Amino acid sequence: MVPAAMSLALIAAPVSAAGSGVPTVVLTAPAAVSPERARMNQRVFDRVWNEVRSQYYDPGLHGVDWNAARRTWRPVALAAPDDRTLYRAIGDMLDLLDDDHAGAASPAVARRQDSLRKRRPAIGLSLRAEPSGETWLIEEVRPGSPAAEAGVEAGWRLMTGEGALWTPDQDIAEGQSVTLSLIDGDGAARPIALTPRMMEPTPAFVADRSRPGVLVLTVEGFELGLGRWMGEQLQDLSPETDVVIDLRGNPGGRLAEADAVLSCFLPLDRPWAARTGRSGRRMELRTAGGCGTLQVPVANDVAVLVDGNSRSAAELTPAALQEARRAIVVGAPTAGAVLISQETRLPDGGRLSLSRADFVTSGGVRLEKRGVTPDVDAPVTLEDRLAGRDPGLDAALAALAEPRSQPAMALQAAPAL
Repeated sequence: MVPAAMSLALIAAPVSAAGSGVPTVVLTAPAAVSPERARMNQRVFDRVWNEVRSQYYDPGLHGVDWNAARRTWRPVALAAPDDRTLYRAIGDMLDLLDDDHAGAASPAVARRQDSLRKRRPAIGLSLRAEPSGETWLIEEVRPGSPAAEAGVEAGWRLMTGEGALWTPDQDIAEGQSVTLSLIDGDGAARPIALTPRMMEPTPAFVADRSRPGVLVLTVEGFELGLGRWMGEQLQDLSPETDVVIDLRGNPGGRLAEADAVLSCFLPLDRPWAARTGRSGRRMELRTAGGCGTLQVPVANDVAVLVDGNSRSAAELTPAALQEARRAIVVGAPTAGAVLISQETRLPDGGRLSLSRADFVTSGGVRLEKRGVTPDVDAPVTLEDRLAGRDPGLDAALAALAEPRSQPAMALQAAPAL
């Protein structure tokens, strides 16, 4: 599972797969590239291709003819004049696997991912790739940022196809203006020049105690230290206080941190999932502790907020709590991207994410391509967000306030798998 990005807060979302077959039409790229560029392109492409062939969790590669894929996409990759063209070719090849965890990030994107929690040059946009591969949706504009000051709004789109003035595969630097090819909410072209400036990082985890009797824990990613932080928030919590865990827009992250979060609410050594690797060997996952200094799991009532952008660990966690009848899941169905993946650094500084194991819940449910179905349906629209409304959180608070006729929130031992 891979953490999402970064300063410009890019959130990777692979383009929809074209099917299990290999395209018969080879895309063409400009042929005039330097020998150095061609050699690096070759090293990057071959590393990706070989890694998939030897390490992908499904040895049959979902029926894809990987040798044919190489013949199709390698010439395009080697002739790529820039990172955008190279990684577009690699991404198109990886899309054949129809796996949301199989993706490659260019060096610029990888650098922004690495600096996500550091002070860095920023323009203040959170972006998500759209299926066309040519546009990115602006999901959030950071208050006080260059983008906010220029009037950019959530719901606009960044064009990154041919003729785009700037794409996420390019770096940004403090004081060096970049021009974005934007489309506003009315569909009008709005090219806007923004000058990045140094900004403090946004926190990965936020605790909100502003509502009486409620603790809202917003988790941006399953990053290092999450379990310890959550244990600190739950330590000495009044038994009457309800807990809301907000995983909306959370792209996942470290499997160990997912286990640590579950250990805050479930008994030690409770089975919650099983993974099966390339060899076919099945391994049961059990809560191992790690919820900071919390000695025993809390018994407070819990609701978990999810949406269509909750992915990977942000799906495993609510699924496990839901199956254990330990939490109410509220929001919209999750992404269904829950294969267990690892990252590989590529020769040019880019990054490959690749699924290394299949996953089922303790109840035997395979969430890949299925996702988690909320107990309470409460989607949040762009209009809601622009108006400052949060029907998802409202629904979670209402669900927690309802009296329960059965011990749905009780800490229960579960049968072994």
